[in-house]
Amino acid sequence: MDSARPARTRHRPALIALVVVAAAVCLALAWWQWSRYESASGTAQNLGYALQWPAFAGAVVYAYRRFVVLENDADEVEKLSPRSKGTVEIPEGILPERQSFPSAGSLAAKDDPTADSGLREYNRYLAELHRTDRSRETADDPETTVR
Repeated sequence: MDSARPARTRHRPALIALVVVAAAVCLALAWWQWSRYESASGTAQNLGYALQWPAFAGAVVYAYRRFVVLENDADEVEKLSPRSKGTVEIPEGILPERQSFPSAGSLAAKDDPTADSGLREYNRYLAELHRTDRSRETADDPETTVR
């Protein structure tokens, strides 16, 4: 077997039939949308679809053609592989900096919560607010006042 011999082209009748049918359906839908556009109830949306469907038919044919080229030409496949382009790094400063949040483990790792003076002060403040609210409630409550 000679390795210099070109690869044999594969013909796939089912795939070719699928491409032909898909392109024909797209063109039929374009014709239908064009006839809807020309009717009395036609809108610009129908015109847009009438212009889009032929593009879809062209995309189906292009995709099949590209598939055949990539299947038969190893050089084309190599050109598209990321290894052929080398490593591409994202330049510094293009992405926003990530925010760093403390992990749950580091938050739970506090040994003695009473050692934190800020926490003690805050708890004292909350207790003071609670006492103030309770005294206002009892002063405002008519059931607790003596008649």
